[in-house]
Amino acid sequence: MTNSFNEFARAKMFMVIGSNMVEAHPVAATFLKNAVLNGAQLIVVDPRRHALADLATLHVPIRVGSDIAFLNALMHVLIAEDLYDRKFVGSCTIDFDKLEANVRAYPPERAADICGIAPAMIRDTARRIASVKPMMLCYTLGITEHTCGKNNVQAVANLQMLLGNLGVECGGVNPLRGQNNVQGACDMGALPNVFPGYQSVKDAGHREKFAKAWQTASLPETTGLMIPQMMEGLTTGRVRAFYVFGENLANTEPDIRKVEHELGSAEFLVVQDIFPNETTRFAHVVLPAAAWSENDGTFTNSERRVSRVRTASPPPGLAKPNWWIFRELAKRMGHTWVSNSARALWDDEISVLAPQLCGIKYHRLEGNGLQWPCPDENHEGTCFLHKDGQFTCGLGIFTPIEWTPPAEEACADYPLVLSTGRRLTHYHTRTQTGRCEGLNDLLSEETADISPQDASELSIRNGERIRVRSRRGQVDIKANVTPRVPRGMVWMSFHFRDTCANWLTNPAFDPTTFTAEYKACAVRIEKVDAA
Repeated sequence: MTNSFNEFARAKMFMVIGSNMVEAHPVAATFLKNAVLNGAQLIVVDPRRHALADLATLHVPIRVGSDIAFLNALMHVLIAEDLYDRKFVGSCTIDFDKLEANVRAYPPERAADICGIAPAMIRDTARRIASVKPMMLCYTLGITEHTCGKNNVQAVANLQMLLGNLGVECGGVNPLRGQNNVQGACDMGALPNVFPGYQSVKDAGHREKFAKAWQTASLPETTGLMIPQMMEGLTTGRVRAFYVFGENLANTEPDIRKVEHELGSAEFLVVQDIFPNETTRFAHVVLPAAAWSENDGTFTNSERRVSRVRTASPPPGLAKPNWWIFRELAKRMGHTWVSNSARALWDDEISVLAPQLCGIKYHRLEGNGLQWPCPDENHEGTCFLHKDGQFTCGLGIFTPIEWTPPAEEACADYPLVLSTGRRLTHYHTRTQTGRCEGLNDLLSEETADISPQDASELSIRNGERIRVRSRRGQVDIKANVTPRVPRGMVWMSFHFRDTCANWLTNPAFDPTTFTAEYKACAVRIEKVDAA
C-alpha cells in the first residue's frame, strides 16, 4: 500500500475495485465500513454485489475481465471534461500525451459494450471520483489474478496519477495483501528477480554486496524461475529437486490434475509446513515447522508495517522455527551461518542489507511497529509514499494500456464464466481452519453461487446438487441461488478439496508476473442425476 490503514478514518471517498474486503480482508473492511458510517463516500466496482456493495454510494457491476476498458473510459471522461489534476500531471508526471492518445479510443459507449454497464454509469463514476479529493483506491486479487493483471495495476496507477491522488494522505494505490506476511516475504527477497529490499539480481553492485555478506564467491545474475515454470520443469527434467515452503500447491494452483501430475513427477520433493496437507502427499521429505505463535520474528502487513511476533507456546514434537531449519540445512552443505535467533537475523543481516529497513531494529518494534521506508534509527517510518509527487524513479510515468479479454471466454459449449475467491469462514485450503470444529460448523461445504436467472433457465433449485464443468475437470457441488451473482457468472472458492474451484480454473498466466487467471474461465453447469 502507498498509504496507511489509519488514514481510512479521515478519508472522504473510497473506490474499491476487484476486492471482496468484507470476507477476504475483514479487519481492513472494518476500518472502511466505519469510515463510510462516518460519512465517507464509497464506490464499489465488482461483478458481484458482495456485502461491501450494500454500503456503497454506487455499485458498478462490470463484467469479469473488463477492468482496463472501464478504467480507460473513466480517464477518457476525466480528460474530455477537464476534470483531472492538471497541476499534478504537469509537474509530477511524464508521458501524459501517450495516455491521452490511448484513452481517446475508450469512449464510454465503446467501454460500455465491453463492461456490460451503461455509458451513463461510466460518466457518473468519473464525475464522482473527480468531485472529491483525495480519493483512496483499494484493490485485491480481482485486479491481479488475470492474464492482464500487471496491466490492470498499471491502469489503476494511471487513474490515481491523473487525479493527483498520489503522494497525499487519504489517497494512493492500496493493494490489500492476500495472506499474512506476503508483504514481508517479498521484502525479504522471496522473488526470483530481487535480493532483500527489492535490489535487482541483475545489478553487479547488488550481487557483490550480497555475495560478500553471504560469504559466497558469486550469485546468479539472471532472473530465476516463477512457480508455473518450476512446476512445468518437474515434468521436463529442467527442475529435478523442488522445495515447497509453507504453500499447499496441490490445492492453490490452477488445474489440480495438471498440478498433481507435475508434483508426482518430481525426482525429489521437500515440503516444509506446519500440518500435513494435499501437497505433503507427494513429498519425499517433510520438514515440520513451527507455527507463527510458536515462533519469534516479524510480520510485515499490507501497509508496510513491520511488527513483532512473539512466542506464545513451544512448538510440538519435532517442529522447529523455519530459520533454524534453513540454517541447519546450510550447515550440512558446508556453510556456517552465525545468526542464531530471529533478532540477530533482523538486526545483523536484514536491516543492514535492505536500505529501506536500515532504521528498523528489534528494540524499536516494542510498540506498534514501524512502516518502511525507515532509512535510519532516528526516522519514525513512512505513513504514505511519494510525498509531494516525488516518485522513486523521479517523475511518475503514465503507461498506455490496452484492454485484452480473458484467455478463456464463454462460448456455446461453456456459456458461463467462473470466478473464484474466498469466504469469510475459512482460510485458503483449510490447512489450519479445517482443523477447527467451530468454523466447520459454520461452513461445512462449498457452494456454487449462481444467479436466479441462470437457475431458472436451467430449472435448478437452491440447494440442489449441480455439476460444474470446465475444459479441465468437473465438480459436483450444491447450488446457491443468489441475486449477488450476475447472470452468466458462477462463483466458487477453493477452500474445500473435493469441490475446490481449482479443479476447473485455467492455467493461463500473466506473461510478466506469472499470476494465474483465477478470476475467469469458461464453464457450464447441469443438474446431477439423482440416480
